[in-house]
Amino acid sequence: MVKKKAPIPSMDELMAYLSQQSGKVGKREVARAFGLKGDDKVVLKQMLKELKSDGQVFYDKGKRLAVKGALPDRTNVEITGTDSDGELIARPLEWPGDLPMPQIIIVKDKINPPAGVGDIVQAKLTPVGNNLYEGEALRRLTAGDNHMVCVFENGFVTSVDRRLKQAFRLKNLPVERLNNRDIVIADIPMVRSRFPEATFVRKIGSETDPYAATLISIYLHNLPVMFSKAGENEAGKATVPAKSKYREDLTAVPFVTIDGADAKDFDDAVWAEPDADKSNAGGWHIMVAIADVAWYVRSGDALDMDARMRGNSVYFPDRVIPMLPEALSNKMCSLQPNQKRAAMVCEVWIDKTGHKIRHTFRRALIKSARRLTYDEVQSAMDGKTPVVGLENELSSLTGAYQALLKKRKRRGVLEIDVPERQVILNDKGVVIDIKKREINDSNKLIEELMILANVSAAETLEDKGWATMYRVHDRPSAEKIEALNAFLSSIGHSGNLRESATPNDFNAVLKRADKTAKDFAVNEFVLRSQSQAVYSPENIGHFGLALQRYAHFTSPIRRYADILVHRALIGALKLGEGALTDEEVKTFEDTARHISYMERQAASAEQDAIDRYIAGYLVDKVGAKFKARISSVNTFGLFVRLDAYGADGFVPLSSLANDYYEIDEAGAKLIGRESGRVFACGDMVDVILKECVPVTGGMVFDIIGGGKKEKGACVIKAKSKMPVKHKNKKEKRMKGKRKRG
Repeated sequence: MVKKKAPIPSMDELMAYLSQQSGKVGKREVARAFGLKGDDKVVLKQMLKELKSDGQVFYDKGKRLAVKGALPDRTNVEITGTDSDGELIARPLEWPGDLPMPQIIIVKDKINPPAGVGDIVQAKLTPVGNNLYEGEALRRLTAGDNHMVCVFENGFVTSVDRRLKQAFRLKNLPVERLNNRDIVIADIPMVRSRFPEATFVRKIGSETDPYAATLISIYLHNLPVMFSKAGENEAGKATVPAKSKYREDLTAVPFVTIDGADAKDFDDAVWAEPDADKSNAGGWHIMVAIADVAWYVRSGDALDMDARMRGNSVYFPDRVIPMLPEALSNKMCSLQPNQKRAAMVCEVWIDKTGHKIRHTFRRALIKSARRLTYDEVQSAMDGKTPVVGLENELSSLTGAYQALLKKRKRRGVLEIDVPERQVILNDKGVVIDIKKREINDSNKLIEELMILANVSAAETLEDKGWATMYRVHDRPSAEKIEALNAFLSSIGHSGNLRESATPNDFNAVLKRADKTAKDFAVNEFVLRSQSQAVYSPENIGHFGLALQRYAHFTSPIRRYADILVHRALIGALKLGEGALTDEEVKTFEDTARHISYMERQAASAEQDAIDRYIAGYLVDKVGAKFKARISSVNTFGLFVRLDAYGADGFVPLSSLANDYYEIDEAGAKLIGRESGRVFACGDMVDVILKECVPVTGGMVFDIIGGGKKEKGACVIKAKSKMPVKHKNKKEKRMKGKRKRG
């Protein structure tokens, strides 16, 4: 039998292989990886020479090669924050400025106390995707802020971060004695000790206080609360600008604001009418008015520095930490009804299919005719209760929305069902209900109009050649698509998704799973396969929205990126004062990185607070039974989500029935070796709430029912060593003896 000759790799395949290697490799390793021999090695040598001449790879003194910009497997990194899942993210300390910064996610942490934001650590890195690494924190080189939010009890403090369970003796009790369950800030030592001690810094409240969950999240994520005195003074002096050659009077247009019932910062108002142009029969003329924040917040002033530092507003169940002082966010920049307000107006004409014909931007003075809520508008859209006096305007807005929906469907927007939890508090800060936030057509109407204005802003700036702070969303990596395909195959939902998959391809996967037993699991895995949206001065498009150009323009009260887009439009269209400066453009890359990080911080803080509120709501239900759905599995157990509350908790592997459990990573399930019992992502199980700790938001459950039996279940072992549960101590000892023998 003639042995088949290995094919010579393409340049893309060669670069993909080199990109996945930790550190540097030699030509011998490359040839061995592709099975190349004889004359093929000569071809490989020439290919590597071309890559080197193009600057894509480099050789060190030992003639080892690596992709330019590849990180070595041992790298010193700075912890810069956490992502929306709570994982630490980091950046390399040394990095050439002409290359895009790689993203590092710290998935393992061997440091005690755990690494925190600001720490510089040595990490072991593994490339897992395009410019993406997973890291293991090995040792701390220098510490950042060692402050830790803790709960005090009987002379000891314990972190509110559930990852750190060690208790520290408080060595300098304050003159005023602390009470048990007080929340304090303490300095944690960076050296290991048999009897670790912490230094008291200050008390910030008590676990029994109303709104303690929000307070903990604010301090835990180091969110800025106070504005600078200069910034407050600037905000307090704000007045409505006069009409000028740069600002038109549109106060006669009956704009309306449509927001949630509890909203106070109204930064967008909308209006529509049928297009009077007979050549556009069935088309619509739309205006989206956005608060002219750039008029009040000028580049380099105190307000600007305060806003940039925050990056965005943060929304908790009991309060908002605004990006701008209240004098602006809730007053002068809020488009309140019957009040003259400065605005940037995007005027758009669309045809009956939702296709945008043309658009323009102008500065204006407007006067909102009415403040409406989503519920009021939805009732009118459903034909129940009309909004008296604005029937025609709402009818036109609804007509424009229906046209834009047609365009959205043709475009193929990614439609993942991600339910959002809403925590309802009474006036004493006590949780009285937890429910799924309803998203109706009234919400979607505003969403579509905002997307229309955002696209128009990005197109205008690109056409004018001005620097733009794009909102970008990269397509899923090949590795994530491969993992999704493996999961879909394991449950009989063949995906066959390719790296070039479109949002519609993912929608087809979701549609096949809709209303099946695996609906939840498929939604979860499709969501996890997606990249994270970020801000960037470089445009790569927005994959999820299926848009080539997209920039945030519609929320400058609560997002700094929108202020930058407003300033760029003012400069590009010569609309007067407050334009983007050259100095700002030079730092666009750093600003994009910073505001993307602050956005992740805000999302993490909001999620942490909700977790703590829900844990507080369920704490008196320890021992109660619940219906839950498995949301993920790992080598230590599985995570479940309560259907009724959206609460997430952990089921330790040790709590499962006596058996050896191994993990099928592709199928996201744990399999009992002897019983054949399977616990898979998306399955419904009965659980008992075993532990509930409101101060950390942590909940532990025991499974009392569920888990399907599969005869002859095939166990697919993970790459890493999988821990299994031993049936009893004797069995464990016998296994140890067999190993030693």
